[in-house]
Amino acid sequence: MGKEGDEKPPQSPRSGTVRCLGPVGELEEYVQPDWWRSIFNSLYLKTDGDVVDDADITRREVEAFVSALGLSADDRVLDLCCGQGRHSLELARRGFRQVEGLDRSHYLIQRARRTAQKEALGVRFREGDARKLPYAPDTFDAVLILGNSFGYFETVNDDLRVLREVSRVLKPWGRLLIDVADGRSVRRRFQPRSWEWIDNSHFVCRERSLSADRQRLISREVITHVGQGVIADQFYAERLYTLEGLTQLMEQAGFCECTCHASLVTESQRNQDLGMMARRLIVTGLVRKEWTPAKRRPGQDLKEVAVVLGDPRKADPLKPSSVFDDDDFYTIDRLKAALNELEGYRFEYLDDHDRLIAELGKRAARTEFVLNLCDEGYNNDPRKELHVPALLEQVGMPYTGAGPQCLAFCYDKSLVRGVAGEMDIPVPVAFFIKPGTSAFELPFDFPVIVKPNFGDSSFGITQRSVAGSVEELVNAISEIRETFGYDKPMLLEQFLTGADLSVGIIGNPPTAYTLLPIIQEDYSCLPPGLPRLCGYEAKWDPDSPYWGIKSVRADLSEETEKSIEEWCLKLFDRLECRDYARFDWRLDAEGRPHLLEVNPNPGWCWDGHLAKMTALADMSYGDMLAAILAAAQERFNSEHSASGAATVQAGPAACER
Repeated sequence: MGKEGDEKPPQSPRSGTVRCLGPVGELEEYVQPDWWRSIFNSLYLKTDGDVVDDADITRREVEAFVSALGLSADDRVLDLCCGQGRHSLELARRGFRQVEGLDRSHYLIQRARRTAQKEALGVRFREGDARKLPYAPDTFDAVLILGNSFGYFETVNDDLRVLREVSRVLKPWGRLLIDVADGRSVRRRFQPRSWEWIDNSHFVCRERSLSADRQRLISREVITHVGQGVIADQFYAERLYTLEGLTQLMEQAGFCECTCHASLVTESQRNQDLGMMARRLIVTGLVRKEWTPAKRRPGQDLKEVAVVLGDPRKADPLKPSSVFDDDDFYTIDRLKAALNELEGYRFEYLDDHDRLIAELGKRAARTEFVLNLCDEGYNNDPRKELHVPALLEQVGMPYTGAGPQCLAFCYDKSLVRGVAGEMDIPVPVAFFIKPGTSAFELPFDFPVIVKPNFGDSSFGITQRSVAGSVEELVNAISEIRETFGYDKPMLLEQFLTGADLSVGIIGNPPTAYTLLPIIQEDYSCLPPGLPRLCGYEAKWDPDSPYWGIKSVRADLSEETEKSIEEWCLKLFDRLECRDYARFDWRLDAEGRPHLLEVNPNPGWCWDGHLAKMTALADMSYGDMLAAILAAAQERFNSEHSASGAATVQAGPAACER
């Protein structure tokens, strides 16, 4: 049985018994359409208590569900048709901080609330109908429908309404898990009659049959107390779903990637009649959809912000498959989720580069500013990353991040090395080779790393880019030219073996800015013999040993940390970075830092290096994006004030040093 319904105590005469119908013909004739309103009460917890009130079973089930969905403690989870809250409460005991439960049964919800209060567990329980959920769109990361609580309604359309409501309240890329009886197994194995003792005073007799269309299992329970006689004679019906039928219904409701996990086989301590709880299907699905546009509250003044992104319709040469894949769309949805949480803004997303110029022109008058996150470049051409801010300047729209000149400077690694050298900032010894060069004399010792001089996202840099001999060096150069199709100049740089570091700045020195905690790459997961570097494989190849690299807080001397930070601030100013930037460094064998790259408009994704640094500063992903927006608005205000123009009202407070 499942877990949805209002409690109505059995109607009984003074003797404490109820009228028993005696033998009946067709069980289906006695099932009320809304049978679930009255059946889920204290007697339900007795008849099904060997499963639904067993703490060990609940713990095992929750472990399986958490694993199947990949849930984390930060996920917001809805336990739909939660009954007495056994799964919700167990999740809270395991450290899940945002769990809610909803059920139609007043009795079971009250019991759940008492348990939560007694154990001081922060789970919110509500009464409600699964076909009309009392939640706003895009509320939950995951929804669970557990314990065979799906399929109570008389029609499949009602079940479809439930799934569509779940889709509505899930965030984009939200996950659904349904734990439901294996209909095929039930049809084969159900017992037409059974009875069992449920405690020393109560026993239950059951009759079962299939409905006329064989799509539902009809059940009758006659519950008897040894001293009082019959205390309940009740009928109910549950729809029997096969994996194929359930998957089809989920897809009709908008779910994709529907997956069946290992089925649950329940073992009862009473070891008697388990009915529909004996064998169950565990099916998960994802919902792909757009975020619901934020509604303007009465009197609320929202800042209109256009977000410019790469174009998913076009090829992207930096990606292994040259196209936007599910990981890219998931990253974009995580961005939209975080921005959706920021108050005071309305975001529009522009990613059609064929229409970008026209769309920017139409929006110029009503858009406060642009959040420029198009690090792929105009038409996904990385050499045209600077074209996007250039277009924005042409139409007169303020925008976040670096301008065209800064992006042009920093795209050229050799040029950045020259600027750093002029400023007495140390860089590794390097040698510049032009396309077509095949003979040269290496002016320093091995090991050497070969890099494309132009590019970002570690394009062209793999484990084979590190050479320890002339032969390996020749092969490394050939691979970049032939495998990656790179025909521009290259840098042959001395490969440093010390800590691999990244430094982030959000804001605009010298006034309002934040220096984020320095991180270093933890290469302890790599097998011996592989070069320690965070290259293309670490960012794009899940099957590579480099995929497991983690970023941790850097362990540096105070002197080294201070020097690196001072150099980063000087480079930020000299190269005309704005609002946020990332700087990559490497220590040599003696622990001395050397600049590798400067990254204006660095990767903004939820799991990127900048987000890892902000997490160490106790900033969420949304906090990071809000800080970038605030830094840009503070800069707009300063620029407008300096020119005598009216100021743009700042959003969240700018980050201070």
